[in-house]
Amino acid sequence: MLPPVLTKYGFRIRTRVGLVINNLMIHGRDPAEAHRKLRQMYRDCEIIECVCHCGGVRTPVADFERVPLSIAELGVR
Repeated sequence: MLPPVLTKYGFRIRTRVGLVINNLMIHGRDPAEAHRKLRQMYRDCEIIECVCHCGGVRTPVADFERVPLSIAELGVR
């Protein structure tokens, strides 16, 4: 049996007392697991940004709230 493949996710969060934490790295099988682990450590935090570190390349994790904005930006160019 192969071990599960874990991916690193970099978070930028604002804690419940207002402190901003940059480059908080959490391993997870998928973004949902990384978010769950983050919520266990930092309850009631606000996630400002989540970036997937896959094979040394930083790729932003899909955020469905930003998809319409991205589509609108493509139409402007």
